[in-house]
Amino acid sequence: KFEFNPKVGIDNPALTLTEDMDSEGVGEPRFYLLTKDHTETFGFCLHEELGCQGHVIRQLELGGVAQRRGLQDGDRLLQVNGHFVDHMDHLKVVQKIKASGNQVLLAVLDGDSYEAAKSLGRDLSQMLPDDIRPRLCHVTRDKSGFGFSVSCPEGTKGTFQLSVLQDGPADRAGVPAGSWLLELNGDSVKSYSHTQLTKKLKQSGNKVTLLVASSAVEEFYRLQGLRVTAALADTSWLPFKVRELHLVKGPAGYGFLLKEDDCSSGGVGQFLWDVDVGLPAEQAGMKEGDRVLAVNGESIEGLDHEQTVHRIRAHEDQVTLLVIDPAGDEFYHSVGL
Repeated sequence: KFEFNPKVGIDNPALTLTEDMDSEGVGEPRFYLLTKDHTETFGFCLHEELGCQGHVIRQLELGGVAQRRGLQDGDRLLQVNGHFVDHMDHLKVVQKIKASGNQVLLAVLDGDSYEAAKSLGRDLSQMLPDDIRPRLCHVTRDKSGFGFSVSCPEGTKGTFQLSVLQDGPADRAGVPAGSWLLELNGDSVKSYSHTQLTKKLKQSGNKVTLLVASSAVEEFYRLQGLRVTAALADTSWLPFKVRELHLVKGPAGYGFLLKEDDCSSGGVGQFLWDVDVGLPAEQAGMKEGDRVLAVNGESIEGLDHEQTVHRIRAHEDQVTLLVIDPAGDEFYHSVGL
């Protein structure tokens, strides 16, 4: 029987599994949650080396984020934010890390274990859990309610398990039956009593956003000493989507203007305006007011207008932009993303 540990959320610096080797000299993967601010890097380089298999961790910055967490020179990267990457093209893996913004969850294997596993023909993906992401779900109430009920052990706070009505609003929004509630509308519930949670749900009106984790996912994070955050969540169930626009420059250019402006959610962003009818930007699906999140697979968080323009012009005749519309932008900010 699974016992829920209300201490989930503690962010320990040493995020490792057991280092025990099996009889064939293969250790266990280690997991690291790296968090930085926009002025920092993660403090390591990812190499592809001749005569050396895998994506290799190198050039650990002394005192940097990666070294402080415990990454080692020569570690092989297996997973980025829950996605297995050992088989992927090296540049795509680098882009995946850069597109993570200021937080990324990595799974690595030490170099000796990696080489041993490869020589034995091991399937490295089988050494990792299938799905380690919590889930963000946006539930819209119908005449029967939100379609879930909450249970909480008597006399405790912050420990809420959800029962989900089949084919109800929560079920349709992707809330797994029996999952644990971690955040409500972007706020942690760890200090809430059952009464407080009920009150918060009533104040939410007709829509509510839940960060939930299955028992298996919650147990994984707890055993690793990892803090479950919305930044690591599976967002595929949300109605608000980012869009990837691939533009090939025509004789009259791309057909849009970029301007820096205040975000409705706070801070400064880079926005798309004056989208010309019939030119590549409009043909790719660009809308006026879209905010740019990434250029050519790299997050622009922390970049100013001039730096963003430079990124867009880095390739003379084409560019790929990741964008979001104003409603989606405001929603993600409201839930802490």
